[in-house]
Amino acid sequence: MNRKGILFGVTVLLIISFIGTAYSEELPFVTAIEVKGLRRIEEGSIRAKVSQKLAEPLSQEKTTEDIKAIYKMGYFDDVRVEIEPFEGGIKVLYVVKEKPTIIKVGFQGNKKFDDARLKEIIAITPGSISDITLINDNAGKLRAFYEDEGYFLAKIVPVVGRVEEGEVNLTYQIEEGSKVKIRQIKIEGSKAISEKKIKKAIKTTERGLFSFITGAGYYKKEEIKSDVEKIRDLYYNNGYIKATVGDPKVQLIDDNEGMKITIHVFEGEQFKISSVEIDGNKAYTEKELRGLIKLSPNTIFNKEILKNDVTAITEKYSNSGYALVSIYPDLVPDEAKKETKVIYKIDEGDKYKIGRIEITGNTKTRDKVIRREIKLDEGDYFDAAALKRSYEKLNNLQFFETIDIAPKPKPEEKLVDLDVKVKEKATGFLSVGGGYSSIDRFIAMIDLTQGNLFGKGQSIKARAELGGRSRYYELSFRDPWFMDKPISFGTAVYKTTRNFGNFEREATGFEVSFGKSFWEYWSASVSYGFEAVNIFNIREDASQYVKDQAGKSTTSSVGFAIGKDTRDNYLDPLKGSRNVLYLTFAGLGGTNAFIKELYDSGWYFPMFDASTIHLRGRVAAITGLFGKKIPLYERLYIGGINTVRGLGYGDGGPKDVNNEPIGGEKEIVLNAEYIFPIVSEYKFKGLVFFDSGRAYDKGEAFGNDLRYTSGVGVRWISPIGPLRIEWGHNLKKKPGEASSKIEFTFGTFF
Repeated sequence: MNRKGILFGVTVLLIISFIGTAYSEELPFVTAIEVKGLRRIEEGSIRAKVSQKLAEPLSQEKTTEDIKAIYKMGYFDDVRVEIEPFEGGIKVLYVVKEKPTIIKVGFQGNKKFDDARLKEIIAITPGSISDITLINDNAGKLRAFYEDEGYFLAKIVPVVGRVEEGEVNLTYQIEEGSKVKIRQIKIEGSKAISEKKIKKAIKTTERGLFSFITGAGYYKKEEIKSDVEKIRDLYYNNGYIKATVGDPKVQLIDDNEGMKITIHVFEGEQFKISSVEIDGNKAYTEKELRGLIKLSPNTIFNKEILKNDVTAITEKYSNSGYALVSIYPDLVPDEAKKETKVIYKIDEGDKYKIGRIEITGNTKTRDKVIRREIKLDEGDYFDAAALKRSYEKLNNLQFFETIDIAPKPKPEEKLVDLDVKVKEKATGFLSVGGGYSSIDRFIAMIDLTQGNLFGKGQSIKARAELGGRSRYYELSFRDPWFMDKPISFGTAVYKTTRNFGNFEREATGFEVSFGKSFWEYWSASVSYGFEAVNIFNIREDASQYVKDQAGKSTTSSVGFAIGKDTRDNYLDPLKGSRNVLYLTFAGLGGTNAFIKELYDSGWYFPMFDASTIHLRGRVAAITGLFGKKIPLYERLYIGGINTVRGLGYGDGGPKDVNNEPIGGEKEIVLNAEYIFPIVSEYKFKGLVFFDSGRAYDKGEAFGNDLRYTSGVGVRWISPIGPLRIEWGHNLKKKPGEASSKIEFTFGTFF
């Protein structure tokens, strides 16, 4: 409260004293209350804060508290109370002076970032109250932004300029300075754990050779705070439960162009675990819970294992209805023995059922499309695992920018309501573009897709690709819940022409498929396809094997597939696996007859914060039936961005007398990738890979003479689809082959 408020408080006391004397020391009654000085603020908001009432004696205590309450609203520079006689009593006037309104927010001195970018950082806009706390808080946000971008010396000074009565302009004067690179990170006090190991555990790094790609090597306040916790956790994970980590000390060097960060640690002594106990369990026996606990006596204490134990116990309870279970790990150290007892204290709470499931934010997608992906129904027992799976399934629809499933416990009813909030994103797009493929050379593409047709979850796509060596046209439709049943239906028609070098192939066909999901992660499908093919423009020097397949043929085939998919995200997985077995039988009509089998297995193992290791293996075989040859275009070709990167198409398999690929009857492909984020907010990632594989003709020993490549690449989940650019190096180049290849593809990931 300011000095004026105090002065008028004294005035109130004097008036009360004077009136009290005149009225035989009885306090006067309040006969009217008014508010003066308002310009934009509603009078009702002031009156809601007033505790002094009409027809009650004037209270100095209440008016003083009223001044404080009104002042705390943050809208006023001055608040005071005036009193005057009125109709046999007194009138209480609350006189306020509003803070001015900001009519313009601007920036001066910013060169590296334009005004539009800086306005995204602050939370103050024209029409806001000119509140010094709010203004300074936003100056702090700008300062933090500049620090995160490497401008550690940036200065932000807010300047408020009066325009007219009650209106001001706000300008943030910015002195950006130059970027300050981290030249050295020094860890002091570390003995048991090396400085190198500590540096490896934290995200902040010294500026290095590839920092221009990763953006590392600059001071980020929030990141360095997180790193302090990571260092502390590193010590806790190695038994140093008394370890402390000091605040980082920042020192400018190299004429303020460089920075040295010093972090001091106190390690303390290493502790072992003396015993592990469980307390408070009623729903489960100690034996049942012991199977979940990995901490064990006579081993070095490890916080990470402790954390995983708590998670495992919590999941067991929360997957069985105990929505509010709490696990408190209690450490009881023995300083003399350098041991600690670990007690898992369990507060089980009550069993809860699912109450109402409310869905909001879906302006286009129908409720049933969302509700059918939620693995819980009203009346079911609460299940945290089912809740997590529901999020994954909704996310895999690719219909929403954000998804939030918030449990709302109602303890008095032993129910948990679920608030499902989504934010729709565009699911229809027209993409017109071009690019270069190592297989098809220059490509022009047009793609018209609607991934959520009429909000029913159905998809329809019309696509055309025109390449230097190929043409492709497709119209497809898919309904994941055909006739509102848990059965998928898909159909597609297509026409394609492709030049394989020593011959050309033209094909027209269609496919119809039905699929069914079962258990939780399993699915199966059956399909029928018909394709009419013409092999023409065969080169004169082509092999007899190729010439024998000239002309028209047809393939009538039935396909079967069964698989299990536990990936957390179909488009950009971090963990999980996908294992599928395909079987195609051709010969039910048509001129071609063969059987083809393919087993495809991919596994994702998360590493660090948002990186993953992807291991994938494929084996396939094709066999002609009824004495008929296998069509050239159905044989197995190895080489290219989707099999062994760095090899040309078909280079990893049999060739004819002219050294042209003719494909194999068996194949094996093995891929290993390490995928890591480069710019997380834009879903831009990098990767390194190692590939091996080969296709084999009849009579060749399966698994021999594998081809090997390695390389690097980038991937971007763009608003219109995934983009891959990858460079592969041929580790064992053969005559006539390129030593490396840059390959490009758009529309799907590996």
